[in-house]
Amino acid sequence: MTTTDAAAFWDGLYADRPATAEPRPNVRLTEIASSLPPGDALDLGCGSGGDALWLARQGWRVTAVDISAVAVKRLAARARELGLGDRITAARHDLHHSFPDGQFNLVSAHYLHTPYPLDRPAALRTAAHRLRPGGRLLVVDHGSTAPWSWDQDPAARFPTPHEVAAGLGLDGTGWTIERADAPRRIAEGPGGRTAEVTDHVLLIRRAA
Repeated sequence: MTTTDAAAFWDGLYADRPATAEPRPNVRLTEIASSLPPGDALDLGCGSGGDALWLARQGWRVTAVDISAVAVKRLAARARELGLGDRITAARHDLHHSFPDGQFNLVSAHYLHTPYPLDRPAALRTAAHRLRPGGRLLVVDHGSTAPWSWDQDPAARFPTPHEVAAGLGLDGTGWTIERADAPRRIAEGPGGRTAEVTDHVLLIRRAA
């Protein structure tokens, strides 16, 4: 499977969904970032753009990236329509091969899962090193499978937040785990369907 296959998969997934005028931000992002002072944020795998738009409205300057050109174009257009074009830079990146430039106060990676090759630990390790002193890396993963997920593998295993952190191989004197837990919530999917899901939440802070 190639980069072209991965891009085609995600372009098709987003093209099949109608553009959302008001995409919702992820619950764990709003829960954690609401108490942080605005700065520069990097949204890895921005998808429909709910997180990037929410951050921009809170005063953040956001670099939002995704492998899907469809998702990136939609987000850029919506940001302009909402008068947030100067606060959001949307760009296509395949994190298997490229990573956006810059230094950030917050890097957010929500549900950065894919059926295609991706050295996720390497991408998240790079993200951690792009943090400014005192900056935070927020990684939120699936801890269970929602009924509407594209991945319905019954044998799927969900690494714990501590396992994800260990896989990054970060120097314990340079980064601190501030949160590593598995809260549950009621999620809403397509067509208003709801289900209880588990999130695996990892929050790492770079030393000041």
